[in-house]
Amino acid sequence: MGILLNRLAKKKLLLSDGAWGTMLQAQGLKGGDIPELWNATKPEAVKSVARAYGTAGCDLVLTNTFGGTRSKLEKSGLADRVAELNEKGARLSIEGAPDAVIAASIGPTGEFLEPVGDMTEAQMEAIFAEQFAAIFKGGVKALCIETQSSLEEAACAIRAAKKLDPTVDVICTMTFAGTPDGYKTMMGVSVEQAAKGLTAAGADIVGANCGNGMAQMLVIAAEFKKHTTKPILIHANAGMPQLVDGKTIFKETPADMAKLVKQLVAAGATIIGGCCGTTPQHIAAMKVALDPLRN
Repeated sequence: MGILLNRLAKKKLLLSDGAWGTMLQAQGLKGGDIPELWNATKPEAVKSVARAYGTAGCDLVLTNTFGGTRSKLEKSGLADRVAELNEKGARLSIEGAPDAVIAASIGPTGEFLEPVGDMTEAQMEAIFAEQFAAIFKGGVKALCIETQSSLEEAACAIRAAKKLDPTVDVICTMTFAGTPDGYKTMMGVSVEQAAKGLTAAGADIVGANCGNGMAQMLVIAAEFKKHTTKPILIHANAGMPQLVDGKTIFKETPADMAKLVKQLVAAGATIIGGCCGTTPQHIAAMKVALDPLRN
């Protein structure tokens, strides 16, 4: 049992952080910019995001490493900086939120496994292992493999992590959309399949992030609860995205999200935070709702 599972065992329910992109955009990150590059060029801005979530009372804070795999960074000519940018991202969150457990944010590689694509499982594991080794060197010993749509890719990431360090706590979450046949990922994975598949692959904590607001996540959390005994993490958006004047916005207020925290816990979630559109203000309001439930 690693540091994250230990904290969960002690506190029973944990508060996670909110969106990182929203915060970095407020500091000048523009479309087309590479967020992970800011770990080297604007470290204080990155550290301030972790600090803001730590100040909001988060037990769990992520890192600015979502797109830090070689397969992602090489598209921007940064393949030779995988180790540097991931190690720095790990250290910045540790420095910014010293009282929180830090889990590195790990997004999809953008590649497809055979036979849909041309990448083998061994190659994909190697891509993840390179990123994880740098993150571990930076001092982070928990991972949040998130926004996944393919069970096979998620399993590659989980295996890569556990081979490098069997004691590392691994969260793995998938992103679902409503369909006539229930919630599924873009690769057609149902919540039941995700719960069973991620558990079988060796994830320590499973769940869902992005794509849905708190109300939709109530249904998703309850479905996870039916099919796994693992702790469940839910990172909901601040409502469903809406296009207003050409811009995507999220309209749920901190109070809107906070009022569903109790229901989300009842549905099965044990770690609750936010995704797109959520801010430290949203997270602080959720903490007020979550704290009485820990007793």
